[in-house]
Amino acid sequence: MRAALQNRPADGTEHTSWLAMADGQPLFLRDWPLARSRGAVLLVHGLGEHGGRYERLAQWFNQRGYAVRGYDQRGHGQTPGRRGGLRHGDDLLEDLATVYHDYANGLPYPPLLLGHSMGGLVALRAVLDGRVAPPALVLSSPALRSWESPRMIALARLLARLAPSLPLRSGLDFDQLSHDRQVVADYRRDPLRHGWITPRLADFIFRDGARCIADAATLALPTLLLVADSDGLVDPAGSRAFARKAASSGRLTTRFFSTLYHELFNEAEPGRGQVLMQLGDWLGRQDVSTPR
Repeated sequence: MRAALQNRPADGTEHTSWLAMADGQPLFLRDWPLARSRGAVLLVHGLGEHGGRYERLAQWFNQRGYAVRGYDQRGHGQTPGRRGGLRHGDDLLEDLATVYHDYANGLPYPPLLLGHSMGGLVALRAVLDGRVAPPALVLSSPALRSWESPRMIALARLLARLAPSLPLRSGLDFDQLSHDRQVVADYRRDPLRHGWITPRLADFIFRDGARCIADAATLALPTLLLVADSDGLVDPAGSRAFARKAASSGRLTTRFFSTLYHELFNEAEPGRGQVLMQLGDWLGRQDVSTPR
């Protein structure tokens, strides 16, 4: 079912809609439209958060001529359902493909794709699987490797078979999100964020992160990998391993930020400005507005 835009406002102002997945699950969408845009971006958020936290980034893209859409992944934000839960192991990949194609069908050009953390994993896996083919891909602190022990990873795999929907605390350390204390305080107070994960979702993250690294050499489109080297939530060694294996593709640009925390787009200045400068410079070298 195509998304029905509700009360379309002026350019750059957020408006919301719903989109039904093939299994009947509705997803909550946010759009920041822009008339006569030069391109478009689909944003994919991380574990426990929601698309509304990307308003400032969406406005940054608007100011540079891009229309933007974000959505709350199933089990997150205003999308209904068990927090951190999945019905099937590939639900998040199927959802992304559906949202992407719905968005692209309403545009004169395919949107580029930007994923953060778990959303970066989802975006990358969907691209490597051929589920979506954006003109370019941006990955911010993608969840390609966890700090969890091999024992915990094996336990998640076992529980994914025995008790896939068991609610478990994600245990994320909010203080590791950003050096900006206001960002951390706002996250703690955010009624739409949650701290839950299920074994099926955990197993997806662990298993498909490793698969992305294994398949890195097959990367076939321009990709910008932004890595927080002081990341306490996602092990940056996963991004380094991916970058090494993807080097032969000639399609990957990697930027490392040695002192920055996980949420690169929400970091304290001057860190955030440095990240956005690198993103803007890379975007300027991409052809992301080619009509179909």
